[in-house]
Amino acid sequence: MPRRGNIQAMKHPALVCIARHGETDWNTAGILQGWLDVPLNATGRAQAEEMAAAFAGAGFAAVWTSPLRRAAETADIIAAALHLPAPTAHAGLKERNFGLVQGMPKAELAESNPLLMQQIQRRNPAAEFVEGETMDAFADRVFAALHAIGRHHPDQRVLAITHGWTMDVVTRQLLHLPRNTVLNMKRKNGESVWLEATRHAIAATAVPEMSTTTASAPHPAR
Repeated sequence: MPRRGNIQAMKHPALVCIARHGETDWNTAGILQGWLDVPLNATGRAQAEEMAAAFAGAGFAAVWTSPLRRAAETADIIAAALHLPAPTAHAGLKERNFGLVQGMPKAELAESNPLLMQQIQRRNPAAEFVEGETMDAFADRVFAALHAIGRHHPDQRVLAITHGWTMDVVTRQLLHLPRNTVLNMKRKNGESVWLEATRHAIAATAVPEMSTTTASAPHPAR
């Protein structure tokens, strides 16, 4: 587990904004995506454009992204709008692998495996997915990705586009909660959180000042 770190003690951290990708048709249809590649829909593309406008004054030096299409498309739209280099893809930022239930409508899963569906609805990190990722393997590679950003971008601001369950891992870390804590919340498409990261530590931080009047995370389109 990464050191949580004391912000004052962290030397030359990257200031990272972690944001959830734009909406997909599977989001609206209630289909489990996991590692399956699903593109943004029209609303998702509009959300990415709104995010770019909201972050116009953030001073990002780079954009990192999950390689999954819905995240990569979001990152591409934002990077192009902000005149930044092509995003860097890192597998550690991918959504959790839900194994055999990936691609299954939640309504169908509720009938075939109501206990697992209940865990998914609560976003319980201890849920077990056949042929999927364990809680610890998932969290470990998310933190590895954040440490990589910290290592490559000391004293720089970086945007990282990722996924809902991935953001849950980050949120628990920033709140100093155990990995198996149920948060009873869900990050919306386009929602973001800021943190500081080095090659060894991760710490919460306030939303930094922007060079424009827009300083808060964009609101989702729905």
